[in-house]
Amino acid sequence: QVQLVESGGGLVQAGGSLRLSCAASGRTFSELSVGWFRLPPGKDREFVASISWSDSSATYADPVKGRFSISRDNAKNTVFLQMNSLKPEDTAFYYCAAQPVGRDMYFEGDYDYWGQGTEVTVSS
Repeated sequence: QVQLVESGGGLVQAGGSLRLSCAASGRTFSELSVGWFRLPPGKDREFVASISWSDSSATYADPVKGRFSISRDNAKNTVFLQMNSLKPEDTAFYYCAAQPVGRDMYFEGDYDYWGQGTEVTVSS
């Protein structure tokens, strides 16, 4: 089993930055990729970014490319999502999730473990 805990959400003005953290426990992450998804108000949950634990290769959704950056700290079993130049449309609950390497990183159904989420609100 894997437990994931997100933190770092909050209220920020447009143009500001936040860094989300996803702390994992319960199992080694050497064979797991980690993704971030978000649930905007009134919309479906969507893929934001993912990172492979083995080689740190990262993938981003088009709306966040160039503004968000995903990284990980192996020693701390933690994945980060640095969010810069935030826009009101980035307002959402943000969730981290983990999956075995080799699955579809864009498909939330391929993730086995989920955190409880952290809320991000960007004011205009």
